[in-house]
Amino acid sequence: MNDPYLLLWLEAPLQSWGHDSKFGRRDSLDFPTKSGVIGLLCCARGAGGKQADWLARWAERDMQVQAYVPAGKQGEALPRQPLMRDFHMVGSGYDDQDPWQNLLIPKTSEGKKAVGGGSKMTYRYYLQDMAFAVALQGAHEELAELEAALQNPVWDLYLGRKNCVPTEFIVQGIHADEEQAMDKARQLATSKNRLPIFKVLQGEYEGEVLTLNDVPVQFGEHKLYRDRRVTVLTEG
Repeated sequence: MNDPYLLLWLEAPLQSWGHDSKFGRRDSLDFPTKSGVIGLLCCARGAGGKQADWLARWAERDMQVQAYVPAGKQGEALPRQPLMRDFHMVGSGYDDQDPWQNLLIPKTSEGKKAVGGGSKMTYRYYLQDMAFAVALQGAHEELAELEAALQNPVWDLYLGRKNCVPTEFIVQGIHADEEQAMDKARQLATSKNRLPIFKVLQGEYEGEVLTLNDVPVQFGEHKLYRDRRVTVLTEG
């Protein structure tokens, strides 16, 4: 018998799922990454540090994503909102003579004053008004533990960044297989007047195949990831 699936519903005015970001430019993928989802589960569990052994148990397990947008008055899928760009100045306005404020000013890797001063411009990108159903496969006992953790999280839950606060309960039950999980997602989407626009399958199928470096091997101070192949299928 195949393992069941835990259904997560990720909905918020803003979401951001970093994939290939640098300090000055924090991009977002079009859909939740596996590392982002697993990180969300670690927050619910209150699990910090490397978590290498726990992460290894989830590396090969299936994860499917279905993306939804709002429907218009005629029942058609509304066009997706463009990525929102948020402009930040990091380290601006702090007194470098104050020992505490100086800690908030960016430094070089050696801890020295950065070239051109401490203030740095950054751009951060967000998905707008999206909802995602995520079906994650696992042993029933482990999924039950995650379900309980998501219902009573140890740390705050957010969808990619701390300003991406979910507007719906994230955990939506444990289901016998991915078909039942996604059927529940369709029911929830219908109640919210949302329509599917694409889905993401783990593995290679007929569709747009991508290589993502989003399978977490180690969290903590020195994060490590490995690649995963996924297929994006457009609805309609």
